Amino acid sequence: MNKSDLRKLYLEKRRQIAPDDAARFSSVIAASFFASLEIDRVKALHCFFSILRLNEIDTRPIFEKIWSEYPKIDTYAPRLSHDTDVLETVKISRDTTLIQNSWGIHEPVGIGVDPAILDVVLVPLVCFDQRGHRVGYGKGYYDRLLAVCRPDCKKIGLSFFPPVDAIADVHGSDVPLDRVITPNEIYRFG
Repeated sequence: MNKSDLRKLYLEKRRQIAPDDAARFSSVIAASFFASLEIDRVKALHCFFSILRLNEIDTRPIFEKIWSEYPKIDTYAPRLSHDTDVLETVKISRDTTLIQNSWGIHEPVGIGVDPAILDVVLVPLVCFDQRGHRVGYGKGYYDRLLAVCRPDCKKIGLSFFPPVDAIADVHGSDVPLDRVITPNEIYRFG
C-alpha cells in the first residue's frame, strides 16, 4: 500500500484504541525503551511531545523517567520554524515553557541547537514497514531532521502496531529507522 492509504488506515486503527489501552501500551513501550537502551552512552535525547487528541503514544513517562533517574541526559524536543519549515531541536526540562502551535502541538520556548549533538531521536509515526521505513503525517519534517543527525544517532520509532510488509512509495529522502518499539516487540533494522 502507499503512504496515503496506510496513513488513513492506521490513523483510524489508532483512533479505535481505548484510552486505557493506549495508556497501558504507552507504559509498556516506555519500559521497553529503557530496557533496550544503552543508557550510559546517551548524553542527548530528542523526543516528540505526544498529540494525545490523536491518540499518539504518550511520551510523558519517558521524559519523566529521564528527568528523575538520568539527570545527566539532556532532553530536547521539536519546534517547527515557520520561517524555514524545519523542525528545530530545543533543549527542555520540567520547567520549560510550552506554547501550543496552530496544530494543537505543544512546542518548547528556547533557542534551537544543532541536531548533530543528538545520540537518540524518538520519532512519531503512524505505521512502519519491515525495512524500517515509516509513514508519518506527510510533511517530511522528521525525515529532514533525521537527515542532519549524525550517522550513529539512534533513530527509534514508537508504534502501537507491528510492521506492514512494505510501504510502496518510499522515496530517496525517507530516512529509515534503526528500530521501532511496539507493545509486543522491538524491531531492529539495518
